[in-house]
Amino acid sequence: MKIQYRYCRDRRGFTLVELLVVMVIVGLLVALVGPKVFPKLGKGKQAAAKAQVELLGQTLDHFRLDVGRYPTTQEGLGALVTNPGAQNWEGPYLKKALPNDPWGKPYQYQSPGSHGEFDIYSYGRDGTPGGEGEDKDVVNWE
Repeated sequence: MKIQYRYCRDRRGFTLVELLVVMVIVGLLVALVGPKVFPKLGKGKQAAAKAQVELLGQTLDHFRLDVGRYPTTQEGLGALVTNPGAQNWEGPYLKKALPNDPWGKPYQYQSPGSHGEFDIYSYGRDGTPGGEGEDKDVVNWE
């Protein structure tokens, strides 16, 4: 008894050559589009940090209206979430937990600040003072 195998030309699927061609095309697209998209991600994080610093500043103003002063440097921004023992505290002043900056580091806070009644700042992506681009510090006094 002889077994005959029939190959159907109707088989569905992709050949190895077709898959390689698609992978090359996708690689070219990533190489061309990637450099234009990735710098915008850093600008988005800078903008998010500026918005959060502004929001924290407004929240500190609400704290001051209730308590009569800004939280001290020792109390920190945590005073917006938990009562540091201040009279007339009407918090929590933030609906959620205290946010970190877009790079996952806590915001820095000083009161009295070097540039005003309080300073809120993030050191950017690199976590050190100064820098340019995504490493630039995000501050409330500029």
